[in-house]
Amino acid sequence: MLFKTIQNRINELKVEHISVDRKEILQPLIDFIQIKAKDNQEIRLNFICTHNSRRSHLAQVWAQALAFHFSIEKVFCYSGGTEATALFPIVAKTLEHSGFEINSISENKNPIYSIKYAENEHPIIGFSKRFDDNFNPKEAFAAILTCSQADQGCPFIPGAEIRIPITFEDPKVFDNTTQQAQKYQERSLQIAAELTYVFSQINS
Repeated sequence: MLFKTIQNRINELKVEHISVDRKEILQPLIDFIQIKAKDNQEIRLNFICTHNSRRSHLAQVWAQALAFHFSIEKVFCYSGGTEATALFPIVAKTLEHSGFEINSISENKNPIYSIKYAENEHPIIGFSKRFDDNFNPKEAFAAILTCSQADQGCPFIPGAEIRIPITFEDPKVFDNTTQQAQKYQERSLQIAAELTYVFSQINS
């Protein structure tokens, strides 16, 4: 089972508030996952942003947890950027606030984190990397572009079966303001709600 706080967060999400237009943007991801699930194939999702520091990590972590929540098997979630920087510390704190257990494995300019969503499931390994890093799949995956810069800057993703733009506003604009924690939480929960909708549509 998911950790209780994560489960409570999911139960509180307002999936019914997702607009029709937004659901149309999410539909190609639903279709990709559904085809793979129907054929009992591995489902590889690589969430890509410019710096792999904020939105792509939030999407990767929530997607992995929600696939588990909806009992959709063989889902493997990754993230990457057009360049590597570092997982922004507020992202880790935001996920922690939603119930994920986060431990630092390595502390340097690009820290490595263990991110757990359930007691007996393998943790997500979170760190900033390029989308084509050896840690990520080389073929048979969906490339999901979570920011407009990556969408425009990556017209072609080598090895991707499909390229799906699902962009989110960058919470970075609120860094070092009194609204920072609130805005990161809002973005995290928006991503969680939209991915909840995606996985809830899958017939496994």
